[in-house]
Amino acid sequence: MADDAQTAPVMQTQIDGDIAVITFDRPAKRNAMNDPLIDALDQFFSNPPKGVNAVVLTGNGGHFCAGLDLAEHQSRSAEDTVYHSRNWHRIADAIEFGGLPVISVLNGSVIGGGMEIAATTHIRIAEPSVRFQLPEGRRGIFVGGGASVRVGRILGADRMREMMLTGRSYGAEEGLSLGLCHYAVAEGEAMPLAMQLARRVADNAPFSNYLMIQAISRINDMSRSDGLFTESLAAAMAQTTEGAVEGLRAFLEKREPKFRD
Repeated sequence: MADDAQTAPVMQTQIDGDIAVITFDRPAKRNAMNDPLIDALDQFFSNPPKGVNAVVLTGNGGHFCAGLDLAEHQSRSAEDTVYHSRNWHRIADAIEFGGLPVISVLNGSVIGGGMEIAATTHIRIAEPSVRFQLPEGRRGIFVGGGASVRVGRILGADRMREMMLTGRSYGAEEGLSLGLCHYAVAEGEAMPLAMQLARRVADNAPFSNYLMIQAISRINDMSRSDGLFTESLAAAMAQTTEGAVEGLRAFLEKREPKFRD
């Protein structure tokens, strides 16, 4: 039985036209993140299937992701923990900056590492069952998958510190007001909305999507003057593409643009 559990697929990937749907598939563990699941994310986002223009990320069994599988974490040395954390950072960067718009469907547990993965996604949709939490302070550990940067910049350092110190959790409506999600919807509505939004963003001009994904977060890290200059460069690059020509032509002709064949 143990061998079967170790060899069972931990992530499912389905391709629907040019939209990939990735499903974490460890329901007995509330989709807690173990090394095989991290590796599966790495394999997909390091070399996405050709023709995919948007990704929907979800979890099986009523939970998005309950965080790091602490059964694995318990046996790591300090050195191994640094390497593990830095590898997680690398994969998180591949999700956030890989060039594909990623939409997360959030329900049940979005805890610890689950919040860290969710924070890498570009559009987050939460159902009423969602529970956002960073319980590391109650476990005697510290975040290691990028929360201090990504979640900290969503919430602000002060609120994130309180959240970690107390183990406080937030639901969907609170998460919406704080920026942890962009949409709070009724039960069962997140996946249909995710597919609808995936279709919308997949139909955008490819290079425009790429620039929005690559530039906006980085500009936010810059000084005011550096950010404004970088914005000018991004605008200049976008303006000279076929997508910009088609977008302007479609506007003048009062029709929807067709950026892809």
